Amino acid sequence: MQYRAVVQDIMPGSIAEELGIEPGDIICRINGRRIADFLDYQFLASAPEIVLEVQKTSGEMIEFEIENEELEDLGICFSGMLFDPAKSCANRCIFCFIDQLPPNLRDSLYFKDDDSRLSFLYGNYVTMTNMTAKDVDRLIEYRVSPVNISVHTTDMELRKKMLNNRHADRLMSYMQKLYDGDIQMNMQIVLCKGINDQEVLTKSLLDLSAFHPMAVSVSVVPVGLTRYRDGLYPLESFTKQEAKQVVEQIEAMQKQFLERFGSRFAYASDEFYLMAELPMPPAEAYEDFPQIENGVGMEASLEAEFCDALQEEYSLTYTGKTMVATGTLAYPFITRLVDMAKDKYPALDATVVAVENQLFGGDVTVAGLIGGKELIETLSGRRFDRLLITSSMLKADEPVFLDDTTVSDVETALGVTLVATQNDGYEFLQSLLGCKEHFNDGF
Repeated sequence: MQYRAVVQDIMPGSIAEELGIEPGDIICRINGRRIADFLDYQFLASAPEIVLEVQKTSGEMIEFEIENEELEDLGICFSGMLFDPAKSCANRCIFCFIDQLPPNLRDSLYFKDDDSRLSFLYGNYVTMTNMTAKDVDRLIEYRVSPVNISVHTTDMELRKKMLNNRHADRLMSYMQKLYDGDIQMNMQIVLCKGINDQEVLTKSLLDLSAFHPMAVSVSVVPVGLTRYRDGLYPLESFTKQEAKQVVEQIEAMQKQFLERFGSRFAYASDEFYLMAELPMPPAEAYEDFPQIENGVGMEASLEAEFCDALQEEYSLTYTGKTMVATGTLAYPFITRLVDMAKDKYPALDATVVAVENQLFGGDVTVAGLIGGKELIETLSGRRFDRLLITSSMLKADEPVFLDDTTVSDVETALGVTLVATQNDGYEFLQSLLGCKEHFNDGF
């Protein structure tokens, strides 16, 4: 396979600049080894003696011998982290969310990645089914830690059925290798009613706890079901009472884990608490928030930061009417935060609106999956000047919603200014008050 590690930029004053390496050049080998991704580059270039093989834009091959006793960064920037194609998912999971996507979204949303490199570089969760023992050894050699793993169950026969992959039973042996290699792991269980819940969940959590302390945490999240499930495995949503039972089961096990090794280890996602209409645990119950990006402790963190921010002496500088749009699941929580802000700043004119998800339908109620067209349809005809949304509704590097509606489209259709805020309590309060000009930075 031909890898193309194309140089995008060179840092001024760096070793690479001194060598005359330029944008467009290709880094072919380091110390005789081809590099398939940034992990290869980072590991191989961190050596006191380096032989760097570079193909110039002219096609000429040049070999550089570098003495780098201080392990100085070479100063080479690439356009992406992977130089070969990302590994696609080899599974046909019964709960796969991508299989349930509506038609006519942008092509990239339908790609199923399952690449362990993306686990480390971007926090993606991987099943490890398309990995070999050699791939696992590479993670250990490169000290790739933590690795985020989609487990779902430790019953390997059930896992093969859930993932529809005969290689799904390699997981525990691979996790043992990572444990022996001192590689940390965060794990995820997508909980499907009647399949991997109840006694199966208890066994899975106990089995995974055997890998502690290298197994840092495991999150339990409910399966997401859209209305686009024709022909797919029949799955049902958790009811309010069933969600309550899941929370109680996990909290009971947290007590056991806390006594055994001083960590709660297993966490129910925020969605389970919201579905069960149970109060969210305090921020300290999530310890170091090991899985906040997976929706575990996100609201507890936001509320703690928001309450701290309310102790600061900010000024209300925005006097127009603000609309805060969120999903139906988080609506009561966001409303409570906004009401707290109004108590301290009585002149704050802000209203929270729950946007029903028409794009995905089903039981999809989270804010991050709301499309721009849904915002327009829900808010058309209302009088307000500014719209606050969570930045998770937008593409990471562009002001574009999942349905390809742009921020500009929404602003034009509604005649308002759109403000996207991160999941940060300070930023949310400052956005409400209008006292920080950060709203569309990076777009």
